[in-house]
Amino acid sequence: MQKLQYEASWDKALPNQDRRRIEAVFQQTNSPDQQTIVFTPLWQARNYRGELLVTVIVQNFGDSILSFHNQKIRYIEKGEILAEHAFTIPPLIIQPQTSMPWAFIFPVKSLKQSSFKDGRLELAD
Repeated sequence: MQKLQYEASWDKALPNQDRRRIEAVFQQTNSPDQQTIVFTPLWQARNYRGELLVTVIVQNFGDSILSFHNQKIRYIEKGEILAEHAFTIPPLIIQPQTSMPWAFIFPVKSLKQSSFKDGRLELAD
């Protein structure tokens, strides 16, 4: 059975309103489809540096631990790849059948021009 877990710093700092939203989205999306790893969108924004922050629930429906070591992730809108970046995130280790919210920050140099609305993330090969 899939469980929702928070990384320690998120668990401390997450506002109650955001926690409720994450839990509601998790309840609606915690059933596996054909994919082992699913990025369920929560929200996205540009920061003051122009970087794209995409917050998702990383859902590990597989039987193996998921970690991010130089893992390329793509940001896609309407079928077009608008950003790709290799992420190494030491604190992000997701156990099997576990979901965890996380924000991926795409540097300005990795972005193509876009509205950055209603996009999605996927692992790159």
